[in-house]
Amino acid sequence: MQFDDQGDLDTSQVDDRRGIPGGKVAIGGGAVGLLAVLFAIVLGVDPQLLGLSSGDGTSAGSANPRTAGEVQQACKTGADANKRQDCRIVAVTNSLQEFWRTELPRRTNLPYKNAETVLFTSQVSTACGAATSAVGPFYCPGDRKAYFDLGFFNELSARFGAQGGPFAESYVVAHEYGHHIQNLTGAMQKAGADRQGATSGSVRLELQADCYAGVWAHHATTTPQPSTGRPLIASLTDQDIAQGLDAAAAVGDDRIQQQATGRINPEAWTHGSAEQRKAWFTTGYRTGDLARCDTFSAARL
Repeated sequence: MQFDDQGDLDTSQVDDRRGIPGGKVAIGGGAVGLLAVLFAIVLGVDPQLLGLSSGDGTSAGSANPRTAGEVQQACKTGADANKRQDCRIVAVTNSLQEFWRTELPRRTNLPYKNAETVLFTSQVSTACGAATSAVGPFYCPGDRKAYFDLGFFNELSARFGAQGGPFAESYVVAHEYGHHIQNLTGAMQKAGADRQGATSGSVRLELQADCYAGVWAHHATTTPQPSTGRPLIASLTDQDIAQGLDAAAAVGDDRIQQQATGRINPEAWTHGSAEQRKAWFTTGYRTGDLARCDTFSAARL
């Protein structure tokens, strides 16, 4: 994955809160609490839906704290994104927003409204409540922001066995921005209270976000920046896409359950299996077509 060295990075789309205290959160104890954390790590929408509650407690581990607002000073061009992880997240955010700003109105006649990427350390306060790094990356529809503790990407490899790599991280960011598209189109409401099971509204919502991530990836190297006339993402290779597919599979419900409990229970799924997540990302990537991501009408997931 390579960025245009002369491409411009817009850091106004990223709120760098690393090193800023964000409020304490306690995770429910025992096996139920452990499973809540494990399922939340599978790129959830709202951590409160999984039984996380506000209160005093210790925070989860994360990346080393940095000076607040560091990306504003360090991330100026695509060359910076090619060197630094945090600048890469800025660049992917810019690419996603530029793509959806054109694509969403073209395909749905709905206006695109910018989201915001928030980088935090250990814990953070949101319109959806307080959360720790334990819940993994998530999107909060209440404030239209996607939240990331960059330490999660180490966990993705160390705990869940993913290969990792730049595009694995990009897939995660693109998935959360898929939830933003669902928020703007009203698709989030389709899930309703149907939050568990292999064909549940929650699973359909998550698989659609995977498909939207693939749609963006299909167009990422052909979406020009207005300031340069060139795509910010200069190239994606088959190896890059393989990183994304590997990351999607690593956080499939079946793999998370097998690791946590030694058995697989589809009735408790909230995000879909490893194969489903790979399949829907692939559908988006191969077609580049938003309409092919209608998981709510799909008879077979």
